[in-house]
Amino acid sequence: MIFNKKKKVETADRPGLVVVNKPSSAVSEQFRTIRTNVQFSMVDETLRTIVVTSAGPASGKSTVSANLAATFASKEKKVLLVDADLRKPTVHKIFKVRNNDGLTTLLTDRKANLEEMIYRTHSEGLYILTSGAIPPNPAELLSSKRMEEIKQEMLDYFDLIIFDMPPLLAVTDAQVMASKTDGVLFVIPKGQANKDEVFKAKDLLEKVQANVLGAVLNRVDKSDDSYYYYYGE
Repeated sequence: MIFNKKKKVETADRPGLVVVNKPSSAVSEQFRTIRTNVQFSMVDETLRTIVVTSAGPASGKSTVSANLAATFASKEKKVLLVDADLRKPTVHKIFKVRNNDGLTTLLTDRKANLEEMIYRTHSEGLYILTSGAIPPNPAELLSSKRMEEIKQEMLDYFDLIIFDMPPLLAVTDAQVMASKTDGVLFVIPKGQANKDEVFKAKDLLEKVQANVLGAVLNRVDKSDDSYYYYYGE
């Protein structure tokens, strides 16, 4: 696939991409730890698709998704970050790109071309697909046969696809995609997440037999960095 040259975005000046801007920081090291643990968790199986979600809003899941995608990406590994939050998309804000077309376009227009929708970043192996216009029926679109077709087309060109999803307790979108992917990472903001909400969200994932890879504890103060992340069962 030859991606649209006009859709190339700089990543070095994107504040949310800590692993690109500060590769030696404690935050970046924690993302590399997450990557290692995710890889070990699927040692006997191929991990190609991951959902990143949380129990409630304002958890930082989109920032986690973006940094995780950048951490996995390399010269040898092509990673696609998909903004599948079709209600309150934020990936286009992190990368400072336009969001006129994207996943919604592909879901509603069969003539739309995946190649033309994708942004190629200056970070080796990292690509992004924004959400596109906000539709009136996100859950229905994500559970459609068309979504499965698009996912399969993505898998033809990319080694790993990370879906940034809405919170579990707000809508059913994350449950829908969790049942269609290889694994789920659950983001928990320290001091903000309610224990009952976290367990309720976990139950929702179990109901669709999602493969929960682990949890990322977000916004933990550490030395000179304002926050960091770690992976755990």
